[in-house]
Amino acid sequence: MPEERERLVHFRPRTVFLVIGILVASFVTLKVLWISRHILAWIFIALFLALALNPAVDRLEKRVQRRGLATGIVFVAALVGVALIGWLFIPIVVDQVNNFAHQVPDYLDDITKGRGRLGFLQEKYHLVDKARKTLREGGASKLFGISGTALAVAKGVVTVVLATVTIVFMTFFMLLEGPGWVDRFFSLLKPATRRRWRSVGHDIYRTVGGYVTGNLLISLIAGTLTAIVLAIMGVPFAIALGLVVGILDLIPLAGATIAAIIVGAVAFLHSIPAGIVVVVFFVVYQQIENHLLQPVVYGRTVQLSPLAVLISVLIGAELAGVLGALAAIPVAGAINVVFLDWLRHRRGDPVAEGG
Repeated sequence: MPEERERLVHFRPRTVFLVIGILVASFVTLKVLWISRHILAWIFIALFLALALNPAVDRLEKRVQRRGLATGIVFVAALVGVALIGWLFIPIVVDQVNNFAHQVPDYLDDITKGRGRLGFLQEKYHLVDKARKTLREGGASKLFGISGTALAVAKGVVTVVLATVTIVFMTFFMLLEGPGWVDRFFSLLKPATRRRWRSVGHDIYRTVGGYVTGNLLISLIAGTLTAIVLAIMGVPFAIALGLVVGILDLIPLAGATIAAIIVGAVAFLHSIPAGIVVVVFFVVYQQIENHLLQPVVYGRTVQLSPLAVLISVLIGAELAGVLGALAAIPVAGAINVVFLDWLRHRRGDPVAEGG
């Protein structure tokens, strides 16, 4: 039997240092992304808003022939619209929240005495007894986490104000400078491939922008119809609950279901008939949204199958929570556009190559 030769693999020092450098750079990049995740969320929200407003800016720019003027007009109009909506609805929402706060003692009294629609919490689960035991053992700070609450609330308010102002300015500059950034990026490409990637970029913009606009429209419809149904049935906090539905409906697939559970529970607390009507409304509306509204948005803009939508949303939610679920479909649509262009280019399709 011939002796087995020992094989030695030699790596050049340059290769070793290159691998180490790549690993260190990857670790640093991931660490920076994790530290700045809140800022990245702000950037994503600003991009979301910019894509929703950009079609109006483009149309107005064709008339006034100035990007800055068109951006300013559309941006101011959007701010005025938001301020007008706030002026009309915020007092109503605040009033309804105050009314709810005034009714909380009555709810607590019902729970304590085991009566009313919430009395089962004390009769079956002894919720009040457990709360009293917690108060005796650890005090109010243990039950409600009062320690440091004022500081946390103040910090939260400052963060919200800072985030709002930052998002507003980032949205404005994205609308103003976005096309210039895109042109400078394409100018770095070779002339032979520039036309092709411009076409791909246009398709991605049309896909993502169409999804954003359509999703906002669907959420507006859902919130408005919910508020109308709740007002007809006499359910309190109709405007506030409609706003909750509109916000949650932005989340693909799961958002509308979560909103239906919340609103249905409030409606049943008001009255049994109101709860039944609200549940029936959500069942019917979900069928209309799933089979009419969403196919128009996802089919004509994103062009993804329902299975692809489900998988992308699940992956996005696992990676980045609510924002990940919200961004999953447009990201998947953009990947789909790039993949289809790659297939056409590989087959030698003249359209893909700009011929």
